[in-house]
Amino acid sequence: MNPAPSLILASASTVRARILTAAGISVSIEPAHLDEDAIKEEAKAAKLSAADGALRLATAKAMTISGRRPRALIIGADQMLECAGRWFDKPRDRADARENLLFLRSREQHLVSAVAAVRDGVAIWQTIDIARLWMRPFSESFLDRYLEIAGDEVCQSVGGCKLEGLGIQFFERIEGDFFTILGLPILPLLAFLRDYGALGE
Repeated sequence: MNPAPSLILASASTVRARILTAAGISVSIEPAHLDEDAIKEEAKAAKLSAADGALRLATAKAMTISGRRPRALIIGADQMLECAGRWFDKPRDRADARENLLFLRSREQHLVSAVAAVRDGVAIWQTIDIARLWMRPFSESFLDRYLEIAGDEVCQSVGGCKLEGLGIQFFERIEGDFFTILGLPILPLLAFLRDYGALGE
């Protein structure tokens, strides 16, 4: 039987790394450092959905690392927030976060998490999962207090708020998998890794 391939996560996300480590997955971290804005603009020009755009980015990250890590199994992941036809990135600063959150206020939004597995330059598995979230009609005074308390943390998540922290207070309803919301739908990924023999079982 062939030995399980080494696993590499093509992401700078500490949250994704923690999810894998907590699940008992031994993985190396090698961020891809792509021009993500250019890939997103290409996806928008091609009129792709936010889900397809996230998957294109996840695959591109994994492909980049695969080119210099032969035989390793590379996991790429990306997350996209979509609301009213608009795609949201991580805010540049607190002012950007404030603008984003005011737009998202009282609206339904879709949080897309995409994962791709690549080996030797070939995409061998992909998945997309989507969570639906409804933001409550919060006041601007609450928003300003949140931005003051959260500080630069608002720049670490798409849209500007972490649901696993103070950001949960913005929401009135959520439908979807918690790990998808964190940025890595772990259950389908674990199923793939078991089937592929990448867990050494």
